[in-house]
Formats: sequence, structure tokens, C-alpha cells
Amino acid sequence: QVHLVESGGGSVQAGGSLRLSCAASGYIDYVGWFRQAPGKEREGVAGFQRSTGTTYYTDSVKGRFALSHDNAKNTLYLHLNSLRPEDTAMFYCAADFSILNYGSNWYQRYKYNYWGQGTQVTVSS
Repeated sequence: QVHLVESGGGSVQAGGSLRLSCAASGYIDYVGWFRQAPGKEREGVAGFQRSTGTTYYTDSVKGRFALSHDNAKNTLYLHLNSLRPEDTAMFYCAADFSILNYGSNWYQRYKYNYWGQGTQVTVSS
């Protein structure tokens, strides 16, 4: 079992930046970031396979968001740049020890068994 704790959310103006953190209580290979805006479904934003260092992004954030990982701290960071009002959402970190065909499945929330409590990101125009 693993525990996940997110932090780093906040309120910024459009064009601003934030860095979200997902700290895991131990080693885990598959970690994803999801977001859920009011009235919308939870969607995959980015995925990370620690053993290979491979990253995945949904199209709407490519070129604006970036992942980085601190192995010593078991922490995955999501760097949010050029934020837009439509990025406003609760951001969640999710993880699992085994996800087959991760490259094709990273964005599917039901593939992850461990979730954090979420951190709110609000972008004003």
C-alpha cells in the first residue's frame, strides 16, 4: 500500500505558473495526475513511469505542463505553466504498482488504486 499527498495548488492569474507535488510514502512505478473541474469528469493530465522515466501528457497541456521526479523523495512534480482559466480544477495524484500497457492506459483513472486528497488550482482571467 502507498499513501499519496498532493500540495502546491493555489490561485493565479492567466499566464501564471504553479508547481504541484505528489509525495508517495514509498516506491511506486506508475503515477498519474488527474484533474476534475466542477460538473465535469475526472480527466488524465499526465502520466509517469518511474522505472523508465517515460512521461505522457494529454494534448491540451502539451508544451505547457511538465513532469519532473525526485527519486530520493519519492515525489513527482507537475509544473503548470501558461495557465488558462480552463485549467481551473481540483488536481489529484494517483498511483499503482502495476499497469499493463501503461503507454496506452495512463489516462484511465480506473487503472489506479491509490489516490491523494487533491489540491485546488484556480486560474483567473
